[in-house]
Amino acid sequence: MANRGGEKKIALVNGFLIDGSGSPPVDRAVVVVENGRISAVGPAGEVEVPSDAEVIDVGGMTIMPGLIDAHMHFMGTRTHRLEEYFVIPEQVRLLRCVRDAEALLEAGFTTVKDCGGTNGLYLKMAINEGSVRGPRVLAAGHVLSQTFGHGDIHFLPIEWVRQKIPTICDGVDECRRAARYALREGADFIKICATGGVLSMRDRPEHTQFSFDEIRAIVEEAGKVGTFVSAHAQGTEGIKIAIAAGVKTIDHGIYLDEEAIRMMKERGVILVPTLSIAYQIVTKGKEAGIIEWGVRKATEAFEHHLKSVKMAYEAGVKIATGTDFGSPPLWKMGTNAMELELLVEKAGFKPIDAIVSATKIAAEACGLADKIGTIEAGKMADIIVVNGNPLEDIKVLRKVDNIRLVMKEGKIEVNRGV
Repeated sequence: MANRGGEKKIALVNGFLIDGSGSPPVDRAVVVVENGRISAVGPAGEVEVPSDAEVIDVGGMTIMPGLIDAHMHFMGTRTHRLEEYFVIPEQVRLLRCVRDAEALLEAGFTTVKDCGGTNGLYLKMAINEGSVRGPRVLAAGHVLSQTFGHGDIHFLPIEWVRQKIPTICDGVDECRRAARYALREGADFIKICATGGVLSMRDRPEHTQFSFDEIRAIVEEAGKVGTFVSAHAQGTEGIKIAIAAGVKTIDHGIYLDEEAIRMMKERGVILVPTLSIAYQIVTKGKEAGIIEWGVRKATEAFEHHLKSVKMAYEAGVKIATGTDFGSPPLWKMGTNAMELELLVEKAGFKPIDAIVSATKIAAEACGLADKIGTIEAGKMADIIVVNGNPLEDIKVLRKVDNIRLVMKEGKIEVNRGV
């Protein structure tokens, strides 16, 4: 049975510990959890197990931090038709998102960052009050886009668009107002569209959107309440403008150059590449019925995308995992560990670095580096137990049955016979 309270003392023993920091793994490790937090961690013999703790022998399996998807969307869609979001009733989509949240938790994802759409705001409330099961959710709510920007759905009347995902804003004053509105509605951070994109009909990834002053105004409003801005940014100029204006993360980053990489390193800006959605569109999009111009633009950009991620990795830019999944068949929740596999197999990451990207750095991309992302004393007990060694085969994380135990804030949410 799952421990729903989180108040029990639990000791995970006899584990192969990957703590998420990038440090070498520890064999025969012990992790002690009390009141939802990690109270002690280390090799057997160096950690005292409380006499009143429930002891769980993991039999040499891997103990590691809960996984984090630092760019996804609770869309509640089930096809690849872009218009589905606008014609399926919101209530139906939100109910689908409940299942998607469960699928994420079952797959070992204990935190997700919803980068646009109001479903995440509502789902977060239901999860936090215990009405439904799911990962910790950080939600942006309404995306901020300029008129004729990536968030302005070009094939629909603008009146329709304004009622759905984005807030359309132009000029510094409108951008300030839009940022304040997003925060009023419960946004944990603000998401902007700083360039065009692959799945926006009449623009391209290279097109710059929003001026420096517009983005700076949004960053200032976020900063006033202690939060941050994440930028959809694919083209080189738009990436640099967003970095200079003070965003925390560059999401996608398809067309990086050496100057952009230098700027990111100097300012500590995090790259969230979202290779998974691009790879799925390029390799399977046509057969899945994704719109032709989307497949074409994704194919044109993909090699540049891989090159940019490799350049950033080699230069030491902080990189966090994110999928951009929204739950149509190719972007299905619960398959999000695909991103780690692509970082290793396509972008040349060492497995340990991919894991750090999905834990420690992804926590930083969520603004939660002091709370989650590594297994160390004082952090929230977001922990998974994995059947297999992802340092030897990163693919073990993609098979849900290998995720044998999922703990979120000390509560055992999933236990597959540990």
